[in-house]
Amino acid sequence: MSIEELARENVRALTPYQSARRLGGNGDVWLNANEYPTSVEFELTQQTLNRYPECQPKLVIERYAEYAGVKPEQVLVSRGADEGIELLIRAFCEPGKDAVLYCPPTYGMYSVSSEAFNVECRVVPTLADWQLDLPAIAENIEGVKVIYVCSPNNPTGQLINPQDFRVLLEMARGKALVVADEAYIEFCPQATLAGWLNEYPHLVVLRTLSKAFALAGLRCGFTLANEEVINLLMKVIAPYPLSTPVADIAAQALSPQGINAMRERVAEILVNRQYLIAALQDVACVEQVFDSETNYVLARITASSAVFKSLWDQGIILRDQNKQPSLSGCLRITVGTRTECERTIAALREQPGLTATEGV
Repeated sequence: MSIEELARENVRALTPYQSARRLGGNGDVWLNANEYPTSVEFELTQQTLNRYPECQPKLVIERYAEYAGVKPEQVLVSRGADEGIELLIRAFCEPGKDAVLYCPPTYGMYSVSSEAFNVECRVVPTLADWQLDLPAIAENIEGVKVIYVCSPNNPTGQLINPQDFRVLLEMARGKALVVADEAYIEFCPQATLAGWLNEYPHLVVLRTLSKAFALAGLRCGFTLANEEVINLLMKVIAPYPLSTPVADIAAQALSPQGINAMRERVAEILVNRQYLIAALQDVACVEQVFDSETNYVLARITASSAVFKSLWDQGIILRDQNKQPSLSGCLRITVGTRTECERTIAALREQPGLTATEGV
């Protein structure tokens, strides 16, 4: 029996998530992974690397709880929010019996994680405006244990209507967890559902330090949930999910000074986003620019694959969304520095736009 044959059948058939780094490229303007465009420096203060770290570092938990407005017992820290996605499936979904539900176009790891654990994926596409199709979800909720909803949604950039979240939470009460993935919430903090935890025992909120905190390389994420959920996740999490240096830097990032610095970065990104949206609307090859509550902008572009390749060859790496449902012709552009945004706009202006016949 070959190594391939030894592997689980569902894993052999699995297509791995195509992260920005896996897709590669040789650019010097990286606008494909929704990272903060420049690095933030930290100095390690913990040197006890000969000892195993705390499973849930107390200072990190306390500072994140204070920042998020929840209790420490409602916080779990993990290797990025991606691990939080997996832990929920491991703790709540029986392979071959239960299902996970998600609503594309959205973040691809919900399906990859479900398939890796041999858990059925129920796919309920969003409506034309990328809001939830609640009647279709109701028709497919039987047997579902975890429902993932990204808000603001990646890659479309818009918030999910809060009233729709309430309807969904009532629909799922006693049946399934509703997981609000808030990876980009720092760019619209007023929209968080963290304050709803006491009202909905089956609500889970995912967070990360990868975006506004400018720490994508740290791999540090958070799951906010009621204590009963957190206790179950603690049964399946790895013994030492955060290394000592990661916990050290995370605690610094969550200090009052670190949070103030994050908010300054957000303000800078919002100004650059406004510039990018306005400039894109004046580019011939850009057919439509969508509103965004995040650090990226989605645009529908004439001959988008050719434009993507042209910019790629110039070292400007965007994210092609053509294969996502309802996103034909769309590219996602991370909001970089002002210089990076200007260079991207200049490159797009060199691309051909619609002819008079094509525009009819």
